[in-house]
Amino acid sequence: MERGRTSFIAQSDAEVARILELEAERQASTINLIASENHASRAVLDAQGCLMTDKYAEGYPGHRYYGGCTYMDRVENLAIDRARKLFKAEHANVQAHSGTQANMAAYSALLEHGDLIMGMRLSHGGHLTHGSGVNFSGKWYRFIPYGVNPKTEMLDYDEIERLALEHRPRLIVAGASAYPRIIDFARFRYIADKVSARLLADIAHIAGIVAAGLHPPPVPHAQVVTSTTQKTLRGPRGGFVLCDKELASVIDAAVFPETQGGPLMHAIAAKAVCFFEAMQPEFVDYQKSVLENASILASELQARGLRIVSGGTDSHLVLVDLSPFEISGKEIEEALEAAGILVNRNSIPFDPKPPQITSGIRVGTPAATTRGFGIEEMKRIASLIFRVISSPCDEHLQEQTREEVKEMCQRFPIPGIA
Repeated sequence: MERGRTSFIAQSDAEVARILELEAERQASTINLIASENHASRAVLDAQGCLMTDKYAEGYPGHRYYGGCTYMDRVENLAIDRARKLFKAEHANVQAHSGTQANMAAYSALLEHGDLIMGMRLSHGGHLTHGSGVNFSGKWYRFIPYGVNPKTEMLDYDEIERLALEHRPRLIVAGASAYPRIIDFARFRYIADKVSARLLADIAHIAGIVAAGLHPPPVPHAQVVTSTTQKTLRGPRGGFVLCDKELASVIDAAVFPETQGGPLMHAIAAKAVCFFEAMQPEFVDYQKSVLENASILASELQARGLRIVSGGTDSHLVLVDLSPFEISGKEIEEALEAAGILVNRNSIPFDPKPPQITSGIRVGTPAATTRGFGIEEMKRIASLIFRVISSPCDEHLQEQTREEVKEMCQRFPIPGIA
């Protein structure tokens, strides 16, 4: 567990050390099916907690506003080079603190406040930063939302093209946070070119799958690509931006000094480790298992009578429609957590319920696959999920399921904290 790591903290702050121990125990004894989470390696965790946290390094390698940045430059250049190589990009900025900060910087570099953008509707699987009215994106820019076809629940590219021709946005955002199917970046670029718009690909969720060559790449179709490092890429919590070389200076200026101050150098060191790990042959095997596990989970849930949005998945996530059971996503999220299985409530396309309640749940396989769960474990997990959904108020059943979950978790310890 985290004994060695927390022992130093315990000497000065026993309360925080105890909280960290409890969190380690929680992670070790539960199955994490939250699609936007993963378990970072020990190397990533160590880099994230390194002494580079002490250093201010405003600016970029070779152009800092503080002295003593020799090794800050080296580690940032390493992260940049690895990101470029991994995604075959002309330029990379690794300073963004998060995916939201990456999108904020990209919009700022490419647009003026009030400009028109097209982005995927949040309730159909998009992201807050793709135009939600409660987010900076929806407050600072005008968004035309697109969504999925009511029958197929997949992206309707003909309708997206029609909307683009009608509204002629300056930017089209391709990407999602709860869309389980392949995204056709080449088709998006074709649409963007027809209306003289730029294309931004947000691959926060699928970055690891893209890096492994198991999803069509956004480069060279999108002039700008934004992402996080903590999801399928299995790195530290953070963001990065890729772009064509002619946009490098405006992207960098939009990250610093426009939207951020000093970079988190310890996080950049961890990003460098993450990109290196993603270049290894075993990372491709891992991503293949992520996809296989998601497919098995979807088919097993489907076989038990649960409706899977769009009929299946091509990615790491599965969207489950609970409306035939007359129960909300919120209720099932809570019932499953009590049983030791973590998912998140999620809106489904054309959801009649509000986003705080939802008619669905989103499940994902990156974290469980990192632990070593395979096909047989996915089948068993599907069975446990269906058991809880069938009797969501049965506390005895939840406790019984939790014991089974603990037994599974003991056989598959988390690599980073084992």
